[in-house]
Amino acid sequence: MRILKPALMRRPVWHLPEHMATPENVWLSRRQLLAGAGALAGVSLLPRRTLALDDEPVATAEEIAANHNNFVEFGTTKKVARAARALKTSSWTLTVDGEVEQPLTIALEDIGKRLPIEDRLYRHRCVETWALVVPWRGFAFHHLAKLVTPKPAAKYVQFTSFLDPAVAPRQKPGWFSSMPWPYREGLTLAEAVHGLTFIATGAYGRDDIAPSMGAPLRLVVPWKYGFKSAKSIDRITFLSEKPVSFWEELQGDEYGFWANINPAVDHPRWSQAEERQLGTEEYYPTRLYNGYAEAVAPLYAGMKLPDEVLFR
Repeated sequence: MRILKPALMRRPVWHLPEHMATPENVWLSRRQLLAGAGALAGVSLLPRRTLALDDEPVATAEEIAANHNNFVEFGTTKKVARAARALKTSSWTLTVDGEVEQPLTIALEDIGKRLPIEDRLYRHRCVETWALVVPWRGFAFHHLAKLVTPKPAAKYVQFTSFLDPAVAPRQKPGWFSSMPWPYREGLTLAEAVHGLTFIATGAYGRDDIAPSMGAPLRLVVPWKYGFKSAKSIDRITFLSEKPVSFWEELQGDEYGFWANINPAVDHPRWSQAEERQLGTEEYYPTRLYNGYAEAVAPLYAGMKLPDEVLFR
């Protein structure tokens, strides 16, 4: 299993001061909390690193990131934060199965004991053309892959979100129940074990994520459109065949497996040449692979991709 690590980007600086990754008021509040309460057990005691591509990254304010989301289980507007509070994560477990040598079921509180936790600052680009920058906390997916040891037959990885109609209004019986729940997304194995692919367990200097942002486990693939970032994951399955994702099954003429950010390939209903930064509301040219092309373009070198690259 070959892992492409972030070091291949040949950037001179990956270790950045934490105040550059997190708004100052958030960072100071966390420092005061730790000073008053003492160091937290488990993952919070592990060394932190802040990783980014830009020399001077600027994080989007948490209030904006937590209150502008696509989380269709809780609603079809961007204002789902209140409804998402119903999601309970206290007894959450993650199951890893499929084409692996050591299938695994692990409790949320044990993840930090078995996997190296770090901080990373990543850009996020939605297919709807809005964008932001979020400081995540979590672990590189390839560490989890090493725990379960993919079999030679494993070629793809499927990420499955929770299914609980008692909690998620859109999963209840009715019109939305005809949607292909639970939410699923997929990557090739090579994409999944790339050094940039990340499972977020926290954000903004904390060891947890706002429910609206995908608590307690969220996939972060920074060079792909945001619908690839499966939220509230409770199962990860290694597969020999390419899975069909939620949006691909629901609307495959617009949302497909690859979903790589490419300003030259438009969505069927709008241009992808520009993006709007939440918070500043400024527009910028969209960057190939969301600016991570140097790191991830080798994943697709020589591949005969579908005629759309992004969709289907």
